[in-house]
Amino acid sequence: MATVKVLNMAGAEAGSLELSDAIFGIEPNEFAVHEVIKNYLANQRQGTQSAKTRGDVRGGGRKPFRQKGTGRHRQGSTTDPSQVGGGVAFAPKPRSYRYTVPKKVRRLAMFSALSSKVKENEIIVVDALDFAEPKTKEMIKFLEAVKAGKKSLIVTDAKNENVVKSASNIPGVATTTATQMNVYEIINHNSFIITKDAVKKIEEVYA
Repeated sequence: MATVKVLNMAGAEAGSLELSDAIFGIEPNEFAVHEVIKNYLANQRQGTQSAKTRGDVRGGGRKPFRQKGTGRHRQGSTTDPSQVGGGVAFAPKPRSYRYTVPKKVRRLAMFSALSSKVKENEIIVVDALDFAEPKTKEMIKFLEAVKAGKKSLIVTDAKNENVVKSASNIPGVATTTATQMNVYEIINHNSFIITKDAVKKIEEVYA
């Protein structure tokens, strides 16, 4: 099992923690991570783009010019995509981009993302994370103490409003819970800050 040091909110060492090799110690699978991130981004798309086809454009009732003798190409309608003001060929229409990825691939991608953070020493485990009240200044002080990167993901075992509000105004810092985090968020942040309780929660969920 991989062993990581545990820090307190002041950045001082407060013990160590053994991580499950099945979750935090596998060889990262880049294909699975790529597939899941691609799926996540596709599912975020609204799919509301739309353009008019030749059937949607107003007009086109009469032939714009005679068939022969003009020196121009034959044309039967002003709505043709080749005409100025005509419709769009293969115009995009509102649709859903959602699709699903097999559960085994999603699990493998999650384990790969977590393992990569351990492998690259980008994981920061803290014994507890609690603020008496929402304070952006206190959150900045904490991030500096644990030497977090500019883009940091803070993971707690359950939603903590004081933590969420303290981090909400800091660019590049995001918060989530052990059961709601996703592969894209983990990979997209330089530092993965997680509490001991959140680590236990993850190992319980994916056991």
